[in-house]
Amino acid sequence: MQSQQKIKSITVRTVCVPMAVPHKTASGEVTESPLVLTDIAIDNGIVGHSVVFTYTRAALTPTADLIKNMQTLVEGRLLAPRVIENEMSKRFRLLGTQGLVGMALAAIDMALWDALARCCDLSLTRLLGAQEGEISTYGGVGYDGVEGSAQAAEAWAKQGFKGVKAKIGYPTIREDIAVVNAMRRAVGDDIAIMVDYNQCLSAVEAVQR
Repeated sequence: MQSQQKIKSITVRTVCVPMAVPHKTASGEVTESPLVLTDIAIDNGIVGHSVVFTYTRAALTPTADLIKNMQTLVEGRLLAPRVIENEMSKRFRLLGTQGLVGMALAAIDMALWDALARCCDLSLTRLLGAQEGEISTYGGVGYDGVEGSAQAAEAWAKQGFKGVKAKIGYPTIREDIAVVNAMRRAVGDDIAIMVDYNQCLSAVEAVQR
């Protein structure tokens, strides 16, 4: 889908948002959210927005710079997200569309779709031919050991969440299982439990676990 409106300009900003409670993972502690904010202005005055989480402060400026360097490829074009995304993916095929390049492309793509939805006065869900519905949510549990993980899971359950997801990847599989068992005892049988290793395992370790 495309609009007859044209892309006027792109504005990129970076922010680091401190986390009220640091989130521990097997790969380290997350204390802040490094975000790249992208605004794409359309010639009718509408602005589309996107937010990209860069995982680490070290990737914040490089990602923002990539987006800024791509703006000449987008400005002046018709607001046609699908066409632009296909063309941009082809243009960066040799570099690959993973990593920072992928983040930059995603920032532009999301802002374009947001702008188009606003131009059509529709939610993005409706624009894409679907309808809004309920989304299940879960509470995040950090790399907090047996007792800490159980307490965190219980706290989420008391708030009404029907699922929790814990960061694991302890030195042994026995410790991983002990954490999950402690969480199960804390929340009962009606709460879904998920786990996330956060890329802390090698391929061999992942297969073994």
